[in-house]
Amino acid sequence: MQTSMVIKTMHRRLIKNFSDIFILAELRKGPLSGYDVIEYINNKFHILLSSGTVYAILYSLERDGLIAGNWDQRRRLYNLTQKGEDTLKAILNTNTQVECILSHLLKLEKKSQRLQSL
Repeated sequence: MQTSMVIKTMHRRLIKNFSDIFILAELRKGPLSGYDVIEYINNKFHILLSSGTVYAILYSLERDGLIAGNWDQRRRLYNLTQKGEDTLKAILNTNTQVECILSHLLKLEKKSQRLQSL
């Protein structure tokens, strides 16, 4: 039971920490409002982020020039900018490097566990 809580907590942390990347990737498909982002994260990862968390991420991405927000009647829709597209491509291209780092760390952990069990 304790292990499942640790995994659930870690899963939530990962989603929150990488939500800016998930948002950029989803914006490639078209504009989204803050509510759309909350719904997307909830449907995809089964985590309900608060509106404060999501809007803070959106404002940060907009401030960095990665997305642009425009009012459409009563809601603000966000679009990916060229800078956002270029940044997302760079992030996705580092995917292999991240996998190598994680694989290396996991191998070290397994080796350490085997040594401790001897």
